[in-house]
Amino acid sequence: MSKITGSQAIIKCLQEEGVDTIFGFPGGAVIDLYDELLDSDIKHVLVRHEQGAVHAADGYARATGKVGVALLTSGPGATNGVTAIATAYMDSIPVVVFTGQVPRALIGNDAFQEVDIVGITRPCTKHNYLVSDPNELVATIREAFYLASSGRPGPVLIDLPKDVVASMMSFPERKPIKMKTYQPTVDPHPGQVEKACKACLKAKRPVLYIGGGVILSNANKELTELAEKLSVPVAMTLMGLGGFPGTNPLSLGMLGMHGSYASNMAVAKSDLLIAVGARFDDRVTGRLDAFAPHAEIIHIDIDPTSISKNVDVDIPIVADCKHALRAMNSWFDDSKEFEQKAMREKHQPWLDQVRQWDEKHPLTYRDEGDIIKPQYVIEVLNKLTGGDAIITTEVGQNQMWAAQFYKFNEPRRLLTSGGLGTMGYGLPAAIGAKLAFPDKTVIDVAGDGSIQMNIQELATARQYNAPVKVAILNNGYLGMVRQWQELFYNKRYSATVMEITPDFVELAKAYGAVGLRATKKDEVEPVIQEALATDKLVIMDFAVSREEGVFPMVPAGKATTEMLLV
Repeated sequence: MSKITGSQAIIKCLQEEGVDTIFGFPGGAVIDLYDELLDSDIKHVLVRHEQGAVHAADGYARATGKVGVALLTSGPGATNGVTAIATAYMDSIPVVVFTGQVPRALIGNDAFQEVDIVGITRPCTKHNYLVSDPNELVATIREAFYLASSGRPGPVLIDLPKDVVASMMSFPERKPIKMKTYQPTVDPHPGQVEKACKACLKAKRPVLYIGGGVILSNANKELTELAEKLSVPVAMTLMGLGGFPGTNPLSLGMLGMHGSYASNMAVAKSDLLIAVGARFDDRVTGRLDAFAPHAEIIHIDIDPTSISKNVDVDIPIVADCKHALRAMNSWFDDSKEFEQKAMREKHQPWLDQVRQWDEKHPLTYRDEGDIIKPQYVIEVLNKLTGGDAIITTEVGQNQMWAAQFYKFNEPRRLLTSGGLGTMGYGLPAAIGAKLAFPDKTVIDVAGDGSIQMNIQELATARQYNAPVKVAILNNGYLGMVRQWQELFYNKRYSATVMEITPDFVELAKAYGAVGLRATKKDEVEPVIQEALATDKLVIMDFAVSREEGVFPMVPAGKATTEMLLV
């Protein structure tokens, strides 16, 4: 077998995995690999900061369902990517990150741009590797892609000493990957499925509570089938939005800290909670002893460590969401005890109650004439895109308003940092999504604070013809922290006033983009129409109501029924 270099082996592995795009930033430790990339058919996207590279790979992965790939150099290049790696880890996003490392002989000697990135990222990767043997390089890469995309997905890091990448090696034949210590359970236990289905038959006030696992497992069709078959209302986490159509009459929208009144009340009063691909995060549950206190709980999740981790469950089902939901649908189809019309009639009083809650306290805001309300901007974006855009967000109020007022009818349409809450995520993630789907409208909903975290990636968007649209809800504050200070700290606005911000219209021009501004309500729709009509990179600067809050809001330590309303 002829020998090839480590760089050539890495490229062959990427091609073998179907990788067409990687995001990165070069440096001395990975210069050999960058040289080899020139002769490959893989598109490399040069970002302006390594955090942007991993966020872009993350956005690409969320939008496509494929594994995203980032390439960083050693030392500061690797550490600059850590926040983005942790972002992907918290949201279970399949990403493989290659980092350069000093030659093996120098490891541990405080060499130039040396850092123990394996040690640093151990808590925020699904797995990581330091390749110390050139003959293990190919097997390691293949295993990394398998780990990133199987079971509960997540980021995997491969640290590449420079001399390993330069070594000569053989390229072994591909074989099925078998790992004794890693065998995720994909298919549900039939007995547990039967228990869950029989619990559904008995319930009078059931609620489906769905999370990002529904989207990661591509189980949205099976979930929708089950909800409609049983006439069960559906509450979604931030990560689960789009896993069930937001315009479906059974949709309760988002639940939790900034969830709808109807969703939180429905969960609190339910007698059966069917959790699918969700992990009972603190932003969803509020005070644990008051969360779904009357409900029997079914929990479907591929990660056994997530089950009964935060909330004790009655019927655990360890399985891939798609497989479990398919099994439940089949059980009902074959059951003589189940009749869809009878189930609909049985649940109608419950659905009427849920509808009453929604009518009593809908998601709303106060109109103040010419003043632009941020919620209104999202409503117009939803109307003019027909709900069909890919929406990325930064983090804070902008993120919550997007989640509340944009109706996501399909999965992989909302790309947002849910678990870690990373400001600066939205713009590079939008670039990753746009490069994956050039014909799709991609909009980053941002705040004037968070957009500045990675605003340099506007140059990346321009260089690689990724004409995303950035909608800045500009209130002159770090809005979500300011809201907490208003409500709980007597309006003592400590370090949340953005006294100096760029002129975003002029900044857009400096990057060769289009800059648009709206300062009155009647300017919002024309600005968005103009932005959507151009094929260029656009920044829209909306001067929104300065002290507008995100409501409903569940204060920290309170039950989800103790919502502050508009």
